[in-house]
Amino acid sequence: MDGFNLRHLTLALALSTSMGAAFAATSNDFVDHAAAGGIAEIEASRLALEKSSSADVKEFANMMITDHSKANDELAAIAKKNDIKVPDSTTLTNQAKEKILDMRDESFDAAYANNQVKAHEQTIELFKKEANTVTDDKTKGAVELKGFAQKMLPGLEKHLDMAKKLQAAHPSK
Repeated sequence: MDGFNLRHLTLALALSTSMGAAFAATSNDFVDHAAAGGIAEIEASRLALEKSSSADVKEFANMMITDHSKANDELAAIAKKNDIKVPDSTTLTNQAKEKILDMRDESFDAAYANNQVKAHEQTIELFKKEANTVTDDKTKGAVELKGFAQKMLPGLEKHLDMAKKLQAAHPSK
């Protein structure tokens, strides 16, 4: 595996897993990981709008920004209603930007597509786990978070399918 492939594999994993893990000590792991992943999706997609000249990549990036912004807003509202601490978005945004700055322009589209496939696979795993959790009505927000995860899964699976098509259209060199 050459250095660039290793870097974009590291990027995909870092954006969707390690950022959220840094906040595991807050009050709800699902909220922490979902918020971190959502912000990472938005930041990677903003970068795609700047760096890509491919219409399909830009269209996908715009959809990611719109869909993940709405999901983040809904998650934040559920968390606020239930007094669940949400990681600071400025910190998460800065961490996401730091992780994606070293992507090379000549293979950006392939790296972005690969990132989106891996990130969505991991996000779907996280959301399935939450959607299948046995809830206790005494746990603040548990029922609402489970419902949120169940509601978001079909859209995330659609994103994964689209990301795989994008990946096929922009293979790594």
